Amino acid sequence: MAKNDLRKKVLTLRKSLSINEVEEKSTLVLSNLLTLAAYQYAGTLMTYVDFQNEVGTKKLIDESLKRDKRVAVPFTDVANCRLIPSLLQHSWTELVPGTWGILEPAPDRLHPLKPEDLDLVVVPGIAFDFKGNRLGYGGGFYDRFLPQTRPDTVILALAFEFQIYPEICNRPHDYRMHFVVTEKRIIKCGLLKK
Repeated sequence: MAKNDLRKKVLTLRKSLSINEVEEKSTLVLSNLLTLAAYQYAGTLMTYVDFQNEVGTKKLIDESLKRDKRVAVPFTDVANCRLIPSLLQHSWTELVPGTWGILEPAPDRLHPLKPEDLDLVVVPGIAFDFKGNRLGYGGGFYDRFLPQTRPDTVILALAFEFQIYPEICNRPHDYRMHFVVTEKRIIKCGLLKK
């Protein structure tokens, strides 16, 4: 299936979920994530902030802060086509609608971290396969950002089970996930080497 067709198909399925379904499935995804050693040992992580029926991340942010982890969220610098990890001080509630309406730090309240400071990055996406290939939203922000992290930084995606496909075409600059966590399982996609 062509990438644009797959995007439309999965986004339509995601939009059809009720708020309750998103919350119930997201709670199961979070439960699976919390069992993962890569999460447990991460001192500093960056996670996307959910938008338009993505797997919810606000409970992940709150839980991570309770566990004394340093939590960053991405600020989208559209002019320079880059993501800037910004450290949260207290809660996701300090965020404001930013690029495309996604919650992010206000430009005057950034607390930037270097990409190499991150032990774990939680990545959004539309569809994933068992090798860790990802179909994103088409902007390339994460594919440009992830190579700046350390070789031992764990890259994982949160997804609903219907977002998993047997194979997604991967281009050379597309960045692969180490894990994909769904409401039903944890998919280990390969060795933790870049």
